[in-house]
Amino acid sequence: MLSYRHSFHAGNYADVIKHIVLIEILEHLIKKDSAFDYIDSHAGAGLYNLHSEHAAKLQEYTQGVGKLKTEQWPELATYFDILAKYNPAGKLNFYPGSPIIAQYFLRRKDRSWLYELHPKDAELLLKHAAKSRNIRVMREDGFKGLLSLLPPVSRRGLVLIDPSYEIKTDYAQVFNTIDSAYKKFPTGTYALWYPVVDRKIIDHLERKFKRSGIKKIHRYELGIAQDQFGSGMSACGMIVINPPWTLTDKMSQVFPKLVTALGGEGAFYKCDVLVGE
Repeated sequence: MLSYRHSFHAGNYADVIKHIVLIEILEHLIKKDSAFDYIDSHAGAGLYNLHSEHAAKLQEYTQGVGKLKTEQWPELATYFDILAKYNPAGKLNFYPGSPIIAQYFLRRKDRSWLYELHPKDAELLLKHAAKSRNIRVMREDGFKGLLSLLPPVSRRGLVLIDPSYEIKTDYAQVFNTIDSAYKKFPTGTYALWYPVVDRKIIDHLERKFKRSGIKKIHRYELGIAQDQFGSGMSACGMIVINPPWTLTDKMSQVFPKLVTALGGEGAFYKCDVLVGE
């Protein structure tokens, strides 16, 4: 199925959560001089016009990034620097997706591998993110493609897995893909985004990770309301394997503020360890 288009949802609270975690990981990777590889299994279009027909239909960004004011978030300075790069007039017109955010950090020696199956989004991704020689866009199944890249030549890397979950089997496939990837590249950092629509599915996914034998698994989740089965996504989060040592401390400072800024009654957050070292 290729019906999902992230352009309807760009800049929503799920993007905020995903991208501040992503930025913290990338900032850690560039602290070392050695090269790294960035692999994005479901990259999307790369850059989104928040006043397009798609974005204007739901206007989800108004309940996400649109609620955040730069001066109130010194902890997220890099996040707002990236937004400013694509909104030079100061008005929020465009929102960068994960491949564009990663591109902000790439040095000449680093490599970015972007997978996108949707033909229109793959075309837009080529336009937005493939101007550099160290970025490669592939219209292929990212679940399968990323495994072919591991372990990367650099032996350092971040793998972002962020499917639409429009297919129920995606929940099983994200685990199976990470489980296989970890066996090939156990020192890499893996960041998995997930939506909470049915808490039982997420609980089952977490149990699979806990029994997998994979070490150093952390969870960062924000709920804008109490779990409400059948009412759409009420929370979302990131499961991160081999996170930077700074990540939990940083998110533990930021998430309480985000709950207040983005959440409603019953809002909550989790920054915890699913599996230790």
